[in-house]
Amino acid sequence: MKPSEQEAPKLVETSSNLSNASSASEKGEATRQHQHQQQSNNSYALTVDEVIEQHIGSLGFAQVIHALIVSIAWTFDAQTTLVSIFSDALPAARLVATGAIAEGSSLCGLSTGEWEWAGGKSDTVVSEWNLICQHKFLVALPSTLFFIGSLFGSGVYGYLADSWFGRKKTLFLSCVLTFVTALAISFSPNVWVYAFLRFANGFFRSGIGSCCIVLATEIVGKKWRGQVGQYGFFFFTLGFLSLPLMAYLERKSWRNLYRIISLLPLGYAVFLLPFAYESPRWLLVKGRNKEAMVVLKQLARRNGRQLPADLSLVDPIPSRNDQTSSSESIWSTKWAVKRIFMVMMAGFGSGFVYYGIQLNAENLNFNLYLTVAVNAMMEFPAVFIGSFLLGVMNRRPLFSNSSYLAGICCLLCALLSLQRVTRAVSVAKWLQLAVEAVGFMASSTAYDVLYVYCVELFPTNVRNFAVSLLRQAFMLGASAAPLLVALGRDNAMMSFIVFGVASVLSGVVSLGLRETRNAPLYETLTQQGKEEEMGNGTAQS
Repeated sequence: MKPSEQEAPKLVETSSNLSNASSASEKGEATRQHQHQQQSNNSYALTVDEVIEQHIGSLGFAQVIHALIVSIAWTFDAQTTLVSIFSDALPAARLVATGAIAEGSSLCGLSTGEWEWAGGKSDTVVSEWNLICQHKFLVALPSTLFFIGSLFGSGVYGYLADSWFGRKKTLFLSCVLTFVTALAISFSPNVWVYAFLRFANGFFRSGIGSCCIVLATEIVGKKWRGQVGQYGFFFFTLGFLSLPLMAYLERKSWRNLYRIISLLPLGYAVFLLPFAYESPRWLLVKGRNKEAMVVLKQLARRNGRQLPADLSLVDPIPSRNDQTSSSESIWSTKWAVKRIFMVMMAGFGSGFVYYGIQLNAENLNFNLYLTVAVNAMMEFPAVFIGSFLLGVMNRRPLFSNSSYLAGICCLLCALLSLQRVTRAVSVAKWLQLAVEAVGFMASSTAYDVLYVYCVELFPTNVRNFAVSLLRQAFMLGASAAPLLVALGRDNAMMSFIVFGVASVLSGVVSLGLRETRNAPLYETLTQQGKEEEMGNGTAQS
């Protein structure tokens, strides 16, 4: 049924009587003009949200397949981000005379000929370049630079995705450059080149996550945005879970590990990404209405539906000659500036804890492969629980409560790391692993929910940029985590305390954000500002 039969505006009535004084030619010209006007008025215009809800379906086969295709990219995003857990790990060393395993700190007083790496020098970057003792803090440098590169890259990719390239082309560019830099890392001659290439790799891979989640959520109904946004985190978990297996198979060569993970983004960009759609919302905001309609018609057809022939799209920018409308900026809009700063503060704490807990796995006194596998497995319940809760809970309390739980678990891990506790409680190590796993699950839920929350907090013309700024905050927090993990090798309790406090504070900051569950996705900052102001006025009255 057409909206005109429901709430559509009335058609403009045409005049049936012409002036008798007009000439016959004037009558004919007037009649043709009225016919043209009537034909144009017979069409009706809807927003993208209305087209999806009324004619395409909130979530159909086409949207599910599209969301899965774009979300697969999270797999190698996870591998590229977390590979340093294994490539930069401190391997076992042994004494040459006795064959006994030696702790990393005890090697500092020994000469080179008195000890050797148990697995050979090519296991990790630490063993290859002897990053121990006075050089131990160099181990944190590549990971820190990787996250700093992601911080800068997120802003660049966010701008490209919202302006020139669009979401799909930006994702393609990010995948190809991720392949190039990951492959180049495997040929690093020293730790300095390795650190620089990790920076470049972080910079170029930073467009993947933000483009994927925006592409997946912009073509579904408001009821399913939260659940569809979780698809990417499911694939991120698969990528995370695949790392221990690949690292174990390539445990003798960190270089081969990088070569393997470099191939996946290239294969995805060439063979899968061409089947994804460009965002019709972005196309509409850029004035490419016909292309937006083509995408919507394809979605409807693959869902077994058909758009009305006389349907058109409401232009979110009424006057294309008005440059202030088409070049809106977050930084020139007061409510948006306040909102993005709160989002970024929450994101900093969330990213710091999420990546910090993963990197801090080596300080748990457990087998590294087992600990990472357990953390990866905890991502699955985090995704499924998060998907369910996003459908029944408001975004703000879901994020804040998840952050509180993660913080409490980190503080408990700090308590369980005390030597007198481990001596008094026989199962303290296993209990610490269990608590750490629950804390990681909670931090993962908070991390995932904040992504979806940010998508809903900002309109189409700055949405990718806003998500990129959130990603910058995540990466800024993550860049600080390796330094704390390095300190945690000498004092594990302190690292867990800092992670716990940061997680609780990020939950507190989020309490100032607007609730967005079941709210529409707006197209421009001006439109969203007016609608939210009207909504506030209605709520107050």
